[in-house]
Order: sequence, then structure tokens, then C-alpha cells
Amino acid sequence: MTLFRMRILMAGLLLSAPISAQAQDIEHGPVPDWVTEINPLPVPDDATGLLFIRKQQSAVHLVADGQETFQSQHFALLNPQALQAGNIAIEWNPAAGNPTVHRLLVHRGNERIDVLETTDFEILRREDQLEQAMLDGHLTAVLRVPDLRVGDELELAYSMPTHDVVLGDESFGILFLGDSAPQGRIALELSWEEGQEPAVSIPEGLKPFTTKTENGVSFLSDNIPNEIMPKGAPPRYAWHRILQYSDFNAWPNVSRRFADLFDQASRLSSASPIIDEARRISDQYEGQRERAQAALDLVQQQVRYIYVGLNGGNFEPTDADTTWQRRYGDCKGKTALLLALLKELDIEARAVLVQNQLSDDGLNERLPSPAAFDHVLVQAQIDGETHWLDGTLPVVAEMDAKPFLPYRWALPLTAEGADLQEIPRKPFELPQEMVLYELDARAGFDAPARQVITSVKRGFEGIIEYSRLSTLTPDQIEEVFRNQAGGEWDEIESVTYRFDRSTGASILTITGTGPLDWDNEGGGAYDLTLPGGGFNPPPRLGRPKDQDQTAPYYTEPNYSCHVTTVRLPEGTSLENWGYNSTFDTMMYGRVYYRMMEERDDLTIRMVRGSRVEIAEITPAHAERDNKRLGRFDNSMARITYDPDKIMNPWGKQAPVPAVYEFDWIGTDSHCLPEDLHSVD
Repeated sequence: MTLFRMRILMAGLLLSAPISAQAQDIEHGPVPDWVTEINPLPVPDDATGLLFIRKQQSAVHLVADGQETFQSQHFALLNPQALQAGNIAIEWNPAAGNPTVHRLLVHRGNERIDVLETTDFEILRREDQLEQAMLDGHLTAVLRVPDLRVGDELELAYSMPTHDVVLGDESFGILFLGDSAPQGRIALELSWEEGQEPAVSIPEGLKPFTTKTENGVSFLSDNIPNEIMPKGAPPRYAWHRILQYSDFNAWPNVSRRFADLFDQASRLSSASPIIDEARRISDQYEGQRERAQAALDLVQQQVRYIYVGLNGGNFEPTDADTTWQRRYGDCKGKTALLLALLKELDIEARAVLVQNQLSDDGLNERLPSPAAFDHVLVQAQIDGETHWLDGTLPVVAEMDAKPFLPYRWALPLTAEGADLQEIPRKPFELPQEMVLYELDARAGFDAPARQVITSVKRGFEGIIEYSRLSTLTPDQIEEVFRNQAGGEWDEIESVTYRFDRSTGASILTITGTGPLDWDNEGGGAYDLTLPGGGFNPPPRLGRPKDQDQTAPYYTEPNYSCHVTTVRLPEGTSLENWGYNSTFDTMMYGRVYYRMMEERDDLTIRMVRGSRVEIAEITPAHAERDNKRLGRFDNSMARITYDPDKIMNPWGKQAPVPAVYEFDWIGTDSHCLPEDLHSVD
């Protein structure tokens, strides 16, 4: 679902990872005039590790028609594993410009070996990438440095134009340093020609090492100390060593620029077959909601997802007619096609940029930049409400009043230019992970029990399971799980799979017989630990004294639920049955709930639910809960039978429906306390 591939220059360890570049062919030439190279740092006598960085220089230079980059690396190889640094790969897009290699040297004692005198780059052409669902038109040049030895020093320098062919002279990007930078000399530089100065944001973690000039910003450090983001802090705190630059001075400018691209791509020719498809939908369905869903189904089912980055397609969407003719497209092409269909159906809609890697926390505090996003989808106004439609997802992912993924921010694309749209952070309405256990022990403690186990997954994990299992026949699914059953089952009667579109649930049910792990306590007494009934205690929250003590603590949103119903052995009396504990508590912004109930139908029911209610808590909140942590009930749920004891229910009481008498997969739920059953 990649909207484009983000350009980044990283001052860090570059071993066998590809070195990004863009060009038509590998050239050789001198270092550009705009580059002032730094001197290498001497190798310490006591240097250890894989390698020592004598210098690593990453520079960006902004010019009238875009930007150029320069990379220089000089490594002392200290360990056999560091020899893979000699496997060099340069990848580029021919639509941009030519990368130039300035030198590739091996220093061995007093000897200076020019690798390019005897060894050439080999160009790998990747025209056919349909099997990887990717068409990017990129080329790759590879070179393996011959006769590289431990003790050698490897030096590489190259430069290239990196302007985007669609956005042209509009520059943006980041330069960053890792939290734990390798030892050595590291330089990051941003410079510009007169009249090309961008907006620049320098984080606190780089300011002590940064120098500003009239036409640039530079960072230089030898053996820079580690600076880890505050332990447990929200993701936005990870930007403490990332320098940003952008020619876009406001988010509406980004919105307008990309709105024009999608407006052009969604325009149809007068003879477009898409118009006929829209008429068919209009004739077959009544009401905007049904028609919009039918249009989404068409794009999801009839157009295969393939990333298309040809000829600047990292940013520019393929037009709707071409995408329909090809019957494949990426998120941009599918969005343009869906916009065209909705326009023909007189449904108001717009494209929206989002971040599928969910690294958008704090996006409102960053410089406006297209690089903030990696995906595009559609917002449609239907019956006065906003709905989200994602053409890249499987057909079971219907349009919804909330996006499929928990985005924090989105950028609507409008001709007038829109600002960032904050997506309200709410707890999940339905469990993202649920397991239902029906354990029928009526045949007795020593007899195999009939078991029905239902696994429910929602969200991204549910879509992954659907994509994997929906391609199999029922017989194939059953065979897969029969082979995986092992000793947990004596016999598997059936394995069924379905996807509930109304609740977005991937549902797998296994039915069979197998032993229950009763503990024989002697004298006719037995104990059984119920599956999925306990919680591990949450970790105590705290961070080292040298880290920001004011930063909040963050918990990734989550909602899980396990439900167990046990049909008790016949011949036993309910009054001789008991269970250990129930609880309803909140710790560190997360609710932990367990309820158990005995019923006259000779069953014991248990539900155990947990949901993050407050994703960010203050340090004061964390300290209060630290003091309560010792009282956290981390017991496993256990039921007990003793024919010589009368055991009465105790603790907090609430009804728990059996797994077979209530639709646990539906929108109503008993997974949480009564006061948390709904999310407003």
C-alpha cells in the first residue's frame, strides 16, 4: 500500500543494505563543487566491534530544480563479519538522474587500491516484478569488492540528483542519527543555493552538535554519545535526532498539490468503460450507501494490488482508465479509480493521505511534507456522514465510519487545501483478539471432553488470516489444522472458517474431543485451570534518571477477550464447585477484568477481558499505579470440585453468558464491566 518510498539519509552503519540512488547509469567523476569533505578520524589503538567509522558524511544540497545528495563512507574493518560491507548495491530510478561514483578504495597499510580500475558495477534490470506485486522501474548496480580482508579500510563516495520527477523543485526530507550511533566521525549536512532555503527543524538531540551558516546547517560529531528516547514514551519522542527540511510551508499546500494529481487521474474519457460500470451499480443498487459499497467491492475484487512506481509514480497516480484496463494498480491508482466511480454515482468523495506504518504520532508538530505519508485512501460523504474506503484491502473490509487502522492524523486532499485532520483516539469497540472455549466434561473427569474452540481476529491480523485461509478449500483448511493438532486433540471432527463482514471478524472454529488437564487432589477432589483466564502482571513503569522524567507513558491500543464455558461432570453437585477469584481493576490506563459465574445448568462460565482505555498516562499516574502493583491479581482462573465441601460464590458477581447462548462475536459484548460495554 506504499504511496511512495521515503527518501532518508541515515548516519549509521551501512553494511550489506542497498544504498538508495536514482539514475540512468553509473557514472564516474569528481566530487561536486558544493561538497566540502570532512577529514577521517584516526582509528584508535583499542578499537573493537565490527568496524570503526573513520568518517561517514551524508549531505543534501538544494538547487533550483530539486536536490542533490552526497554520501561518503570510510570504514576500518575489524571483524570478519564486517567484510560484507564490501557487497555494495546502488538502486535508482532512471526517471531522475545519473548517480556518480567518485571513488571506491581499499586502504591496506600504505597501499591504496582503486577498486574501479579492475572491477565494474553490474547493472541488474528488474523489468518483471509482477510476482512481487511491485513495478517500480528501478535499476540496481552491484559490486563485490574482491580480496577484502580484516584490517583493510573501505572507502566509498558517490552523489546523485534526488529531486522527484513529479514535484520537481519542491524539496523535502529528513537527515537523522540513530539513538545508538556507531563509534567514529559522523557528519550530516544540509545546504542550499541562494533563494532555495527551506524551512528547517532541528531537534534538541542534534542542537549541541549543529552549526548554522547563511546557506546551510551542518552536524559534526566524533563518537557521539547514545541518546535513547525516554523509556515507555509515545512514538513521537523518537524524533529527537531527526532533522527535517521542507519547501512546503503549510499542510494545505501539500493538500492542494496532491489534490490536483488525483483530480487529473480520476477524470474519465467520454468512452470510458468505468462509466458503464457506474451505471450498472446505479441500476442494481438504491441509496448512496449501497452504491458506494458496491463501487468499493468492484475496486477491491476486480483490480489486483501491485505497487506502481514507474516514471515518477511514487507520487503520481495512474489514471483511472489505465488502472481499469490493466486490472492492477497500487493505492494511488485504486484511489483514483474509486474516486472516478463515486463521482459518476454523484457521491461526494476525496482522497486522503495517511500513514500505514502508524508512525504519525506527533505529525502535527512536524514540518509539512509529503514524506509523512505512505498510503492514500478515500473519504466519502454518505447520508451526511464521513465514511472511509480503502480499495487496497480485501473485499471483506467494508467502508466504515472509522478508518480500518487507528490513524492519529490524516490529510484530506482538496482544491482549496485542507489542514491535517486529527482522528480521535478511542478505545477499540470490539475485541481485536478473542478466543471462545466450550468444554464439555459431562462424561467425567477421566473421559475425553468434547471441545469447541473459536478464534476471532480483527484488524490487520484478521485481514492477514483471511488472506491466508480464503484461498483454501474447506477440506484444505481442515487438513492443515489436523496436521497441526498434535497431542492436544484425540480427534478433530471439523474445522470451519468464515469472515463476518458486519463486525470485521475472521473466525476459525475447531470442534473435536481431547483431554482436559484435571489435577487430581485426592479424595475425589479435582482442579482445572481454565484456558485464557489469567493475566501476567504489567511491568512497573519507570525510566533512568538521565531521561526525560516528564514524558508520558504510552501503551499501544489493544482489546482482547477470552471466554470459557465448562459443562461440569454429571453426577456432581453445583454446591461442591467453586472458583478462585474475580476482579475488575484499572492499571496504567488499562482495564483488567475477570468474571466467573456458576449456573444451575451445571456450568461454570468465565470471561477475561482487557482493553487499553487511556493510551497515554502521566508520570504521576504511573507512580500511583506502581504503588498498587503488588496487589495485582495475576492468578490463573481455576475451578475446584470437592465432594466434601460446600462452596458458595464470592467476590464481585455479574452474569456471564455461555459461549453457546450468546453472540459473543456480535457488537454487544460482556468482555468488560458493565460501565465499559460501549464507547461513546
